[in-house]
Amino acid sequence: MCELGWKSLGVLELTALPTIDEQRWVPLVQETDVLLVSGGDALYLCHWMRQSGLADLLPLLDGTVWVGLSAGSMVMTPRIGEDFVGWKPPTGADRTLGLVDFSIFPHVDHEDLPENTMADAKRWAAGIPGLAYAIDDQTAIKVTDGTVEVISEGHWKLFTPSPEAIESR
Repeated sequence: MCELGWKSLGVLELTALPTIDEQRWVPLVQETDVLLVSGGDALYLCHWMRQSGLADLLPLLDGTVWVGLSAGSMVMTPRIGEDFVGWKPPTGADRTLGLVDFSIFPHVDHEDLPENTMADAKRWAAGIPGLAYAIDDQTAIKVTDGTVEVISEGHWKLFTPSPEAIESR
């Protein structure tokens, strides 16, 4: 993503932020046009976003675009589901930031991830008590002022919760 021709590019190391005075890094983040957040472990990312204070800052960043790749998108959802729990946070739960009202199953039918089929996504979605999208690597979900738009040259599916899942909320 660095080859996109952006005027400048910086790196924000979340695990280091708690040791840096917020007056040094918050103004830089507030001036940023785009936050590009790559993959990894969504729960680890969520934990450090909370620890660093970035999670509290996000709702105040009017006009800043969040571009999440894989875990960078999943962290914005309310839950990732047990299938995607790798690192366990102190809470032990699969809860993430909840800044959007749906969950994401990424990399559907990716050749390097045989456990990420659409059938696997359907099973995963049955355990998610809310809307859930299964998307491949040619699909993006754009959220603007609460309006959700799927942009895709690949394949994706929206799963709606079963009545049983809604009752268990």
